[in-house]
Amino acid sequence: MKIDMKKRLLIANRGEIAIRIIRSAHKLGLMAAVFQSDREPDALYLKYADEVIPAGDSANEKAIFLDPERIVQLALEHKIDLIHPGYGFLSENPDFAQLCIDNGIDFVGPSPELIRDMGLKTVAKSMAIKAGLPLVPGSDGPVKDAAEAKKYADKIGYPVILKASAGGGGRGMRIVEKPETIERSFKSASEEALGAFGNGDMFVEKYLQNPKHIEFQILGDKFGHVVHLGERECSLQRKHQKIVEEAPSASVTPEMRSQMGDMAVRFAKAIGYYSVGTIEFIMDEDGSYYFMEMNTRIQVEHPVTEMVSGVDLVDWQIRVALDQKLTLEQKDIQIKGWAIECRVNTEDPQNRFSPQTGFIDDVHFPEGDGIRIETGVQNGSVVTPYFDSMIAKIIVLGENREDVIRKTINALNEFSLIGLKTTVPFCRLVLQTPEFIDASYTTRWVDQIYTPEMLENEEDEMVGALAATIMYASEYLQLSSDIPSYKSDRLNVWVLNKRLNY
Repeated sequence: MKIDMKKRLLIANRGEIAIRIIRSAHKLGLMAAVFQSDREPDALYLKYADEVIPAGDSANEKAIFLDPERIVQLALEHKIDLIHPGYGFLSENPDFAQLCIDNGIDFVGPSPELIRDMGLKTVAKSMAIKAGLPLVPGSDGPVKDAAEAKKYADKIGYPVILKASAGGGGRGMRIVEKPETIERSFKSASEEALGAFGNGDMFVEKYLQNPKHIEFQILGDKFGHVVHLGERECSLQRKHQKIVEEAPSASVTPEMRSQMGDMAVRFAKAIGYYSVGTIEFIMDEDGSYYFMEMNTRIQVEHPVTEMVSGVDLVDWQIRVALDQKLTLEQKDIQIKGWAIECRVNTEDPQNRFSPQTGFIDDVHFPEGDGIRIETGVQNGSVVTPYFDSMIAKIIVLGENREDVIRKTINALNEFSLIGLKTTVPFCRLVLQTPEFIDASYTTRWVDQIYTPEMLENEEDEMVGALAATIMYASEYLQLSSDIPSYKSDRLNVWVLNKRLNY
């Protein structure tokens, strides 16, 4: 069903998610506009838009994507009908959503009130309790100081985790192993939360030492209809940032899936939720699970759910914003196959995942049946220090978990990037570890098991040295044509590995 082609959608975001949203906008017959930030004036996403709006943000302290007043001002000047915030930046900022609405612009997402309530973890938990969802033992709401936090910790037992009431992404969080450190931890976490979110309120929870992170994707309209599209496992994390995701989860039984899915839908209906959203659970080693929080935006890892469900989440997110009724029933949602997403970050996994910035001389992504690439870069792109280090996502669909692990490893082997180090070798390593293969990995895998030495391999080093030699020879010495140029051939150690039969 097409939508009024006169509608103009502005994407208040950048990179691969901007391109992803443009694709859905065009599918629906909408005109897609984007901002051109002075911080990356030649970004790939600009080429896909119908209209590029110069942001003129070089003189500003913050990029256009973090300036709600400027976004709305430019949107009004360019006669924009609706704004999609993507993820990150202002996507979960209730004031931004309200500013759009106050100026007659549709916000692609839930109401400002829902964004605000779900952004405050203590409020969200209170609503979850009313909806009958289980919670990790802890304080009922924010604690006023370290002394009160200690009383709760003494009651529920150590270790505990202090969490910022507002915000996320690992900021304002501290694990406390013993009473002697709770005052110092409380002070530093509260100060960090205040600086990051403008709210220093903290609450206390029992710390689950080896948990799994399971999230359920929901989709609802403005008429009270809500469905869930199954779960994703997002336990492979570093500093609370996801690296590899899969759908469904091998740790969730059919009975658990039914129970947790019903809880997610019940909670969404209880709070009057509409748009896409994610109900996040934390699962203990004994299989018990607890409500953790709700995200009120499209998730980075949404493609794995789309791959196994066949439902276009961004498409429906826009439709719901334009007051369309959801035509999907729960019985229509059929999960078929297994999908894995690997985030490609320009980071050095052998050096504490330190960020990499500079030119991408040459990049080659895998191709084939069941492989989906979401990226915001191409040959010659510049990775700047101004934005997140994720430059792409490699998503693979297989018939089952064993099949998709094999296919994903093959896809990662075919990826190459010359100019910057990436997390692809790390992802490839993860998929071959016993803990991933038997699905026993937890959110602590990187902290407890991973070491940079795991990426060191004498054979790879030898092949890498040979690759460097051939690159030098083909680039500068102009040897015979039977030695391929590394730029035309996307040469990397894995290509050499196959050619030379190592």
